[in-house]
Amino acid sequence: MPRDLDRLVQWKGQFGREAAARAAALLERLRRARLRDAQDLIRLHETVLYMRAFPQSSRVLRLADEILGSFGERLRGVDPELFEDPEISGIAATGLSTNFSYEVARSLVTRYRRAIRIDWNNYERSDRLGAVLARLLPMAGEDWTVEPHPDWKRWFESARVNLAWLLDRVPADTYDLLEIPLRWELGDSSAARSRTRIPRRRIFYHTRPLLTRRDVSIEAEFATPEISVRRIPPRRARKLCDLILDTSAVRYRELYGFTHPDVNHFYHADLGRGVDIFFCGVPKQWRLPLRGYHGGMFFKNGVPMGYVEGLSLFERMEVGFNLYYTFREGETAWLYARLLKLFRERLGVTCYSIDPYQLGHENEEAIESGAFWFYRKLGFRSASEEVTRLVAREEEKIAAQPGYRTPPAILRRLATAPMIYGDGHEWDRFDMRTIGHAVGPSASRYRQLLPRAAVPEEKRRALILRLGRPKAR
Repeated sequence: MPRDLDRLVQWKGQFGREAAARAAALLERLRRARLRDAQDLIRLHETVLYMRAFPQSSRVLRLADEILGSFGERLRGVDPELFEDPEISGIAATGLSTNFSYEVARSLVTRYRRAIRIDWNNYERSDRLGAVLARLLPMAGEDWTVEPHPDWKRWFESARVNLAWLLDRVPADTYDLLEIPLRWELGDSSAARSRTRIPRRRIFYHTRPLLTRRDVSIEAEFATPEISVRRIPPRRARKLCDLILDTSAVRYRELYGFTHPDVNHFYHADLGRGVDIFFCGVPKQWRLPLRGYHGGMFFKNGVPMGYVEGLSLFERMEVGFNLYYTFREGETAWLYARLLKLFRERLGVTCYSIDPYQLGHENEEAIESGAFWFYRKLGFRSASEEVTRLVAREEEKIAAQPGYRTPPAILRRLATAPMIYGDGHEWDRFDMRTIGHAVGPSASRYRQLLPRAAVPEEKRRALILRLGRPKAR
């Protein structure tokens, strides 16, 4: 059966009648197979999940759903800890342990109750509970005062209290400082990656090769008809926000906009080729001092595929983009261009910025994937003159030496400065942190940056640009 799995991996990215027939036949055999090796099970799950998002036929889609729906059964007898790595966490019948923020913890506990508990075995900072429980349980306070190592788990059990009790009595900022690891047993919950779906009336079946980066031009996408956007009613928006929060949480991730979504201004857009995106800003009480915040999650044929985050200031936007590991081979450049087009049309953005972290600065995953060249080949430029010179030398090597790959050490140097797309070279050296350093604690100087009738928009823009430009060293 591992040979059938190897063949399935080979056929997952091929399309046409023969590919669809061979893929379906292999799925049929693997549907009946019982794999025991953890790595084989992981490969089966990720391959089938990819095929569920990029199906060659309706039969492939149906078989993919059957296999994914049975994964809880398939993992019986296998060590569940082997499935908790962030790259593959979230498979049905597995679990995960991490310290979520107050808002995420409260949402999960409210909706999943007994499936969420304090992971006492992995609580390295349980001493922080002392000051909190001393206030809530007086006798525990005495224990904390005079004993070197109180057993806080025993105190919870003897007082018959639980995580929900603690969340009801502790302020959010205090809870976050406690760094409590939570254990989430997924079981066959719809939060598991194997089962998470949004309904989609029309499935996009892939009968031809996928769009590659060479097929994509951002400018050409900008010239296509406007993307239609519709507003989602608050009740449905709340359900979608819960699903989006869960989808991130099972991957050990939190996003500001998913933790604090504006359900009253929640939108959907069909980007084409089976891709839906749901996006929103944040409510007034959670807005940032200067930049507009928008976050969104995109789905391929109903399967969560990744998320995008945009921080906009006038016509400039810093874009954070993450495609989940499973789908890295699937039309990434086309999807990225469509997202930029959506922000351009909805928010008036004409200049896009990529943070160095996305390119590989202190991010080995981006170095390994060659993220810098993904953006460069789409037309992004470096904001650094020094890096621009290095890019030119590397591009000469690429042109002269077929098969040449930029070494990791050079990729790290290329990732030391932001990348920019679009007009507005005046934004090339802009840095939000520099504004914070320049303004400091001065309330009067900070107020100059806020929109007021006494400060014309152009003057405000010029001031922000000036304050956000680091001095040359």
